[in-house]
Amino acid sequence: MEVKNKVYFISDAHLGIPDYSHSLEREKKLVTLLDIASTEASEIFLLGDIFDFWFEYKSVVPKGYVRLLGKIAQITDSGIPIHYFTGNHDMWIFNYFSQELGVIMHREPFEFKKNGKTFYIAHGDGLGKGDRGYKLIKKIFSAKISKKLFSLFHPGFGTSLALYFSQKSRLANKAKDEIFLGEEKETLVQFCKEILLEKHFDYFIFGHRHLPLDIKIGEKSRYINTGEWVKSFSYAVFNGTDLSLKYFK
Repeated sequence: MEVKNKVYFISDAHLGIPDYSHSLEREKKLVTLLDIASTEASEIFLLGDIFDFWFEYKSVVPKGYVRLLGKIAQITDSGIPIHYFTGNHDMWIFNYFSQELGVIMHREPFEFKKNGKTFYIAHGDGLGKGDRGYKLIKKIFSAKISKKLFSLFHPGFGTSLALYFSQKSRLANKAKDEIFLGEEKETLVQFCKEILLEKHFDYFIFGHRHLPLDIKIGEKSRYINTGEWVKSFSYAVFNGTDLSLKYFK
């Protein structure tokens, strides 16, 4: 029996935008990758913003995504752990994924060890210094009262409203998302360096940035950003000895 020793890292599919047909096309590609991963992976990490918006009402979840949700359940049922990190677009995932899909939910950075290698894993939003405006907004949205107030909206109206503002934000930041700012201005790079002052990790793995990156941090550490599944279709794979960025074709 072949030993499954690879670990897959995928993030930022933003399913739901810009429209149904494009989202469905990306969803099918993501399901194909998960099919491949299920044949050789010991664990799979979904690093957040897989959906452009998600909110769980008491008895209602967003329409669609049945191919992806079914595939996740099939993989976890087979015994392969899937870790899901909430991002800034899907922070309102509550208990549906853990109860119905069997995933392991993470809302904070997670330390992971595999084959003697150490990993620091997170979605990436709100980490490091600066960006106080976003951190304040995240704190407000994470509050119980915000969740309660949003739950008063009809699901159809609430989802449409959230997707509208999400697209507006993305259009405003699109150019910035696609430009490497240089190590000194990349917040997550600086965050990794700060962490290394206290504790060693071989790999720092984040999503959120929407830019595939593989940057050496110090002498023995690397920062990997998994990119996104809107244009680049990038992801990362640890093969048991080394980690590399890959592109789905």
